[in-house]
Order: sequence, then C-alpha cells, then structure tokens
Amino acid sequence: MNNPTPDRDVARDVILDISHIDVVFPTPKGSFQALADVDLQIRQGEFISIIGHSGCGKSTVLNAVAGLTETARGGVILNGREVDRPGPERAMVFQNHSLLPWLTAFENVALAVRQVFGKTKSKAKQKEWIEHNLRLVHMDHAMHKRPDEISGGMKQRVGIARALAMQPDILLLDEPFGALDALTRSSLQDSLMEIKAELDNTVIMVTHDVDEAVLLSDRIVMMTNGPAATVGEILDVPLPHPRERMALVEDPTYVHCRSEVLRFLYEKQRKVEAIGRHNGKSAARAGDDAKVA
Repeated sequence: MNNPTPDRDVARDVILDISHIDVVFPTPKGSFQALADVDLQIRQGEFISIIGHSGCGKSTVLNAVAGLTETARGGVILNGREVDRPGPERAMVFQNHSLLPWLTAFENVALAVRQVFGKTKSKAKQKEWIEHNLRLVHMDHAMHKRPDEISGGMKQRVGIARALAMQPDILLLDEPFGALDALTRSSLQDSLMEIKAELDNTVIMVTHDVDEAVLLSDRIVMMTNGPAATVGEILDVPLPHPRERMALVEDPTYVHCRSEVLRFLYEKQRKVEAIGRHNGKSAARAGDDAKVA
C-alpha cells in the first residue's frame, strides 16, 4: 500500500505543507473543533483525493488551503509561504459552478484572466489564453453561450476552465462532479485526466465517490469522523497513467485499493488509534465520540 505510482517522480519537491492544523468554529453552544492535527505533505504534480463521511471536515481542509478558513493551530505553507488569505495561486472549483449568469462562457473565464494577467498579457494574448483553456475542457464550441444555454456538465467545464486560466499552483476541487448524472460525471473525469496529463498540475479533490478517488488519484487521504476529525489513513494508488476506466474494473490493484478505502469508511472511521501515516509524520487520532454523519 506504500508503493509509489510507478511513473510518478517521488523525488519531486513538496509544494504544499499542511502542518498539524486545528480548525475551531464558534457556535452558540461554544467552540466546535472541526479538525485536529491534520498533517499532510503534497508534492508537485500529485493528484490527491480527500474522502470520508459527511461532516468529517473534508471541505474544511480544502478551505484552509484556499485561505478561506483560519486555523487555530498549525499552518498551511505553499511554496515556502504561509497561506493566510485567498490567492490566484490556489484556484477553487465548487460543486456549484458559480458562473455569472449574464456573462457568456468566454466572459466568465475572461474575468479570471483579467484579474491575474491584466497587467502582463496584451488583450490579444488574453483572448488567446481564454480560448486555449476553453479548448482544454472541450467548450470552445460553446464559448459564446450563457450559463442558461448550456447543460450542468458544460457549466462545470467552464468553471474548471476559469480555474485553469489562472495558472494556479494548486487546483482545488470541492466535489466538482457531485451534482451531475453518472454519464456526465464519467465524461468530466476523463477530461480531468486528460488535462492532468497535459498540464501535470497539482490537484486536491474532495469527493464522496470511492471509484472516482481510485480512478483519479495518486494518493487517497481518508478522514476520520468529526468532531476533531483528522487524517486516518493515506493510501497510495500504484496504478500507472494514463488510466482507462474499463480496463481497471478487474485490475487487482484497482480492486485492492477500492477495498481498502471501503474498509476504512465502513470499519475504521469511528476511531483511529496510532495508525502510522505513510508520509512518516504523526499518527492519526480521533475521539471516541466520533459519529457517522
């Protein structure tokens, strides 16, 4: 389970260090500790999935990396700098596409491009860059349509194009395909694999879908249940890229990885004691009172 993916360069530098973070939220009944001692190091070019039951803090981890949530202890370090606010080097795609309805697909992507490259790229270069990113997600044919003129999957493709157009160091995906039907979801997963192969970008994705996590990921981070959720186990997915979903259905490694995630989710998620982390850091821990959401 610890073997690296064969075609991945394990010597790559760590780009992101999520260092022993706690997250605490105030509530009318007192403080609520959402995360406890979450510790994770991510290398350049890795695809990381975070999985766990509802309410286990998956999105809270992502929000901390995005600079949307403050930590009570520890910190998030990106390229040697502490994250303390949102920034274009961390582009986020939500389950809801968040497109402005009165703008076309092209214009929605243009907003992000102008924000990041308005002073460094000419208008002609900006136009070229917008069109390039819409082509990456196979939306160049509908770039002049508004959100109400395209399907849900197409809207999400535009959202991904907008994020990619910012040239982020890390792409953050918060259940980006969760609201889509199975066929659309599969198509977008394939597109994401194509983009990852072309750009070799670093991706962190929150998901509830075990098969999605195994198909896309280099490593799967499994969260214990909250409150005080933490990293329970980290599973390496030693499947070579590119990956073909139909070829993997009966692949022994795929089946093993899928079984390991399911075993954690159904047997180990309540309480994790002294499970050594695969990155050599501190052991995961969770309270006896953890509940399945």
